[in-house]
Amino acid sequence: MRPHTNLWYLVLSSYWFASSFKWFLVLLVLLPARVAELVPEPERATRLGLLFAIGAGMALIGPPIWGYISDRVGRRMPFLALGTLLTAASLVWMAYAGSYGQLVVAYLLLQLADDIATGPYSALIPDLAARRERGVASGWLGTLQVGGQVGAGAVGFLLANLQWQFLLIALVNLLAALLILTLIREVPGLRPQRRGFWQSMRAPWQNADFRWVWFTRFLVMLAQYIVQTYLQYYLADVVQHFSAFGRTLAGEAFQAVALLGLLISIGAALSAVPAGRLSDQRGRKPLIYFAGVGLALLMLPILLLPRFDLLLVLALVFGLLYGAYLAVDWALVSDVLSNPEAHATDMGLWQTSIVLPQVLAGSFGAMLDAFNRQSAGLGYTVLFLLAAIFFVLGTLLVRQIRSVR
Repeated sequence: MRPHTNLWYLVLSSYWFASSFKWFLVLLVLLPARVAELVPEPERATRLGLLFAIGAGMALIGPPIWGYISDRVGRRMPFLALGTLLTAASLVWMAYAGSYGQLVVAYLLLQLADDIATGPYSALIPDLAARRERGVASGWLGTLQVGGQVGAGAVGFLLANLQWQFLLIALVNLLAALLILTLIREVPGLRPQRRGFWQSMRAPWQNADFRWVWFTRFLVMLAQYIVQTYLQYYLADVVQHFSAFGRTLAGEAFQAVALLGLLISIGAALSAVPAGRLSDQRGRKPLIYFAGVGLALLMLPILLLPRFDLLLVLALVFGLLYGAYLAVDWALVSDVLSNPEAHATDMGLWQTSIVLPQVLAGSFGAMLDAFNRQSAGLGYTVLFLLAAIFFVLGTLLVRQIRSVR
C-alpha cells in the first residue's frame, strides 16, 4: 500500500477507531450499567469512581513501560497483536462477570491489554509522518477515533443487550488489528533504543515544551472525564425525561447518553480533518485556543437549561469543538518530540496525561454523592463548573509552548 494516501491514513488509524469504539461504550455506557447491576444504588457512584480510579492508576505505568519495551525491541506490531488478543478476552469476562470483584479484575486486565497495544501503536504517527503532514495525519486519526464513537453511539442506542455490546467490541478490535498487521509495514529503519529505563523515563521531562503539552492535555482531559464519567447519572437524576420534537427518544438513561455521545462524535468527525489541515497551514495554537474556550463555555447552558432537546444541540457543538482540539493536540505533541528512537516511550509518557485524569475523575464520585445529599443536583453543578475551569486553564496555558506556533 502506498504511504500517505487517504486509504493509507485510514488503515493506519483503524485501531484508533476500534479503541475509541471500545472505550466510548465501556466508559460511558457499559461499565456504569454493569456497576448499577452489581452494586446497591446508594453506593453506585462511589463504587464506579473507585473502579475508574483503580484501573486508571494501574494504566498510568503501562503506556510508558510498554512504549519503552517497544523502543528497545525496535518493533510496534507484535505488541499490537498481543494487546488485542488480551483485550478480546477481558471484554468477554466483563460481559459475564457475576460480581463486582470479578468486574474489577476483568476491567484491570482490559486496561493492561490496552496499554500493551496502544503504547507502541501511538508512536506510528511521529514515526511515519513528516512534520509538515502531522496535522493531516492527526486529523485522520481524530476522524477515525470519533468515527468509532459514532459507531459506538449507534450501537449503544440501538442494541439494548449489554453482553452483545461487549462481544461486538471484542470483534471490532480483532478486525482492526488484523487490518493493520496485514497492510502496514513495520517502521522502516527504526533503530532499537539503547538508553536505560530510568534515563528514558526522565529524558522528555527535561524538555519544557513536552512538560507544557503534557500538562495542558491533562487539564482538558480531566474536564472531559469529569463530564463523561457521571453524565449518565446526571441524565437520570436531573434531566429525567428524554424527549425532543414531541417524541420520546430514549427510555433509559444509558440510551440517552449513547445518543448524546453519537451527536458529539458526528460533530467531531466533521471537524477533525479540516482542523488538522488548517493547523498545518496556520499553526496549532489558534485552533486549540478557539476549541478549548468554546468547550468551557458550553458547560453553562448544560447546567442552566437541563432539557434533553437543548442537550442534543449542545452535544453536536461540543463534538465540533472537541474534534478540532483532538486532531490538533496530537499533532502538537508529535511536533515537540526530539528523539526518533524514543517515540513510543515519549508517547507512552504523554498518554499518562490522558489516563491520570481518570484517576482524579473517579475520585469525584464520593464528592458528587456528598453534595447531592445536601441538595438535589448540587453535586452536578459543582462538577460541571470545575470542568469549565479546567477547560479554560488547559487551553490558555498552551501559549507556554515555545517550539510550536
